[in-house]
Amino acid sequence: MAIEVHRNGSLSAMSLQGFVLLGFRGGAETQALLFTVFLVLYVVTVLGNLTMIMVITLDARLHSPMYFFLKNLSFVDLCLSTVVVPNALASIFFSSKTISFAGCATQFFFFSLLAATEAVLLAVMAYDRFMAICSPLRYPVTMCPMTCVRLVLGTFCVACLNSIVQTSLTFQLPFCSSNRIDHFYCDVPPLLQLACASTALNELVMFGICGFIIVCAVFVVIISYVYITVTILRMRSGSGRHKLFSTCGSHMTAVSLFYGTGFAVYGQPGGVASMEQGKVVSIIYILIIPMLNPLIYSLRNKDVKDALRRLGQRHSLAKESG
Repeated sequence: MAIEVHRNGSLSAMSLQGFVLLGFRGGAETQALLFTVFLVLYVVTVLGNLTMIMVITLDARLHSPMYFFLKNLSFVDLCLSTVVVPNALASIFFSSKTISFAGCATQFFFFSLLAATEAVLLAVMAYDRFMAICSPLRYPVTMCPMTCVRLVLGTFCVACLNSIVQTSLTFQLPFCSSNRIDHFYCDVPPLLQLACASTALNELVMFGICGFIIVCAVFVVIISYVYITVTILRMRSGSGRHKLFSTCGSHMTAVSLFYGTGFAVYGQPGGVASMEQGKVVSIIYILIIPMLNPLIYSLRNKDVKDALRRLGQRHSLAKESG
């Protein structure tokens, strides 16, 4: 709903047909540059994550819990970028920055769902590495296929609950006559700025839920890697230590990037204040991180590189025989 202001100063509700996404400031040259950057990053993101999903699916040697979670991470990254970037590209290219009320709510819901899913999934991946390195004998039983599926489903359930609460609280607010969202997609902070009613509860819920998810996830990651580090340092094999540190280092890089940017926007009360800073940080976890994750996990992972090589050889042999 929007609010209509009468001449006598009274307010009455009127239907809100849609919003206008202001995006980034700048003239035609700036918009062309933004379109090019967004398009290149998105294409690399799609190709990288689809490649990871395909390689892990086709190579039987990668059918283990770690790569099962990595495949789900690639799927979430792919969807997270797709929820936002195509609409942002269309807005820049066609100069039509409007989005319907239902479209905005839908984008908001799925963005919240996928962002929270990734936050929890990264913690699950840390727990998986903890079990594999610190309890290798119990690992096949503890992290059996059914347990892995349940962990992923549980991750989506937690994220879905967060998304339902955030979406329902945000879109039941009375929005003022201005429907101009100071962002390039529908997100909590810029939408709260359009509300006529008090947003204290919304900000408290956002800070509470997002802060709780991030703090709990970071706690699981830290505890897992403390035990992992102690276990690795006790190993006598130098090559074994190097391989495990390399694998865990890839995950820690992804964790630091995602949790750091997420906390900067949603995990602190002041995160809703600066919209321009929020736009820049949003690019990091909507485009940069989903683009980097496949590179981080493939370039630093011998198993993935070997799988890519085998897949390439198989493709070459198929072409020769055909």
